[in-house]
Amino acid sequence: MAFTFAAFSYICALVLDAFLIFFSIFHIIAFDELKTDYKNPIDQCSSLNPLVLPEYFIHIFFNLMFLFAGEWFTLMFNIPLIAYHIHRYLNRPVMSGAGLYDPTNIMNQDVLSKCQREGWIKLAFYLLSFFFYLYGMIRSLISS
Repeated sequence: MAFTFAAFSYICALVLDAFLIFFSIFHIIAFDELKTDYKNPIDQCSSLNPLVLPEYFIHIFFNLMFLFAGEWFTLMFNIPLIAYHIHRYLNRPVMSGAGLYDPTNIMNQDVLSKCQREGWIKLAFYLLSFFFYLYGMIRSLISS
């Protein structure tokens, strides 16, 4: 049982994926609060927008670790979500700060349901990824 960089990458990915799961749950709850008019859009967008770039950077960070560790299947598993994140950020509404959510547009029912569906899909992806990283960590620790 040897401790390799691949095992270290999977351990870091497990910990960081837990944060991404938390971010996804927070997004789902925030969009549900908007849907039920519990919070106003300006406050909600000001709490959601600062979490967008950290989510993207965390996801890219541990995928760079997988790249350096030579974990190609894991990297290919994550490439579609990275591409979606880049596409989504490049096509975001025109705003003065960083983020994706515009308070004037977020209450549109189509945009709100799209954002909520995106949150659920990301939660499912991050949960699936968590267990895959757990498997990859165990496999890399045992096989070495």
